Amino acid sequence: MFRDVVEARSGRADSLTLLVLTCNEESNLAVCLDSVEGWAAAIVVVDSGSTDRTVEIAAAHGAIIVSHRFDTHARQWNWALANAPLSTEWILALDADQRVTPELREEISRAISEASEGISGFYVRRRQIFRGQWIKHGGYYPKYLLKLFRRGEAWADESDLVDHHFRVKGNVGRLSNDIVEDNRNESDVTAWIEKHNRYASLQAIEEFRTALARRSAAPCTLQRGSPDQRVAMLKRLWSRLPLYFRPFAYFFYRYFLRFGFLDGKEGLVFHFLQGLWYRLLVDIKLDELRRAQIPIMDPFAEDTAQLLNPAGRSRR
Repeated sequence: MFRDVVEARSGRADSLTLLVLTCNEESNLAVCLDSVEGWAAAIVVVDSGSTDRTVEIAAAHGAIIVSHRFDTHARQWNWALANAPLSTEWILALDADQRVTPELREEISRAISEASEGISGFYVRRRQIFRGQWIKHGGYYPKYLLKLFRRGEAWADESDLVDHHFRVKGNVGRLSNDIVEDNRNESDVTAWIEKHNRYASLQAIEEFRTALARRSAAPCTLQRGSPDQRVAMLKRLWSRLPLYFRPFAYFFYRYFLRFGFLDGKEGLVFHFLQGLWYRLLVDIKLDELRRAQIPIMDPFAEDTAQLLNPAGRSRR
């Protein structure tokens, strides 16, 4: 599974910089940076106060290291794109738990050398690993993410509080090879549950805030047929389904109709936790927000901070 990390690197992408956000990623970062060593022209790491060996690992790989306080993933990406020392024409934006396969390296090198002026970015396929298992079914693969784009032509949508989605000014292409996402910080399922409990709070706030603003919201203007337009449409449909019903319906769809059961024991754990438990937790938290009618418009307003962090613990 991890053989692709140590295989010989082929070619160089002299017009490409790898940009990575980190915070206590010593378990993941070396694998991520190994996958582009000798290939990317530059590596830039934007760190938000790591207390482990993350910065040391980045320095050992020759990365340019910049520090900036973390707010949300989207805001951190936008700060990085605007302020980090990026000089190449193309940017590959990866999370620290993602790595590039040799096949994708070769495909990216070809794509950016042959891209016409009208192409601003490329979607790549994500291969999700959970506790050592590739999650192939349940509609979870392939999932296309906009990760490769021209410098100065991309930004992250700051309406996303949990995840981040990049947007670009021009047209996009689609690559056929994978990035591999394997978060070694979550090899212990307890860590996964704790993180997703925090994410569920943010997800509930995002849905609650979106519902408040829906009457004045502009229609979706994403590129027709793009993976992100499909995601936006599905989110709108999801928001109209009844609370407490939709998590069970979604799990049934993923696990049975989309053959999630073929992912075996680890697939059962993943599809149950990510497809049912997490979604149900979001609904419970969203229901609480609706009952309280807290006017949350800023994800880190005082009321929100108290909701997410009642004991004064770090939100990160």
